[in-house]
Amino acid sequence: MDHKIHNLLKQISTLEDELRTVLHDQEEQLLYKLEGKRIRFEDQVRRAHRKLKRSVLRWIITDRPQNFITGPVIYAMVIPLVFLDFWVTFYQATCFPIYRIEKVKRSDYIVYDRQLLEYLNWFERFHCTYCEYANGLLAYAAEITARTEQYFCPIKHARKVLGSHARAARFLKYGEAADYHGNLDGFRKALEQNAHQP
Repeated sequence: MDHKIHNLLKQISTLEDELRTVLHDQEEQLLYKLEGKRIRFEDQVRRAHRKLKRSVLRWIITDRPQNFITGPVIYAMVIPLVFLDFWVTFYQATCFPIYRIEKVKRSDYIVYDRQLLEYLNWFERFHCTYCEYANGLLAYAAEITARTEQYFCPIKHARKVLGSHARAARFLKYGEAADYHGNLDGFRKALEQNAHQP
């Protein structure tokens, strides 16, 4: 990979991490405090949240009818999601040690914290829990498959692909054949040493 491109990608990654940290710190200062794994709101914020909470009856009456109609379809997705969860976790547990790939920590991707928001009623919390699981699971599965792709075929696509994982930006150029096998070993070693810096 071109040295200048590699350095630029590294700078972008560093700046993205810095921006995430600054934004998180700003949010935390304004709304809540993290104490270890516990989230604490100021008493006045908690009281304000409780006042904004809609009762379940009011929520049912004011919610859009199409949300109730499509609900069974949305929640039926839990079946393939649980199936995916089981298989990607099983795959990682059995294959990653063989390939010497650092395992993806599930709890870094599937985070349940919205049920602590007191302005949400029971149904809203239930919806949030489902979304936390589904989106977290898909991100977890995506990272497992991204590490797998880095191990077996770290090659960029010829065409632009929407939603590519961050590792893909560092892959070899499409058609760059000369040092493919030599570079492949470097990509594999990077997965062993530091899985967060592909």
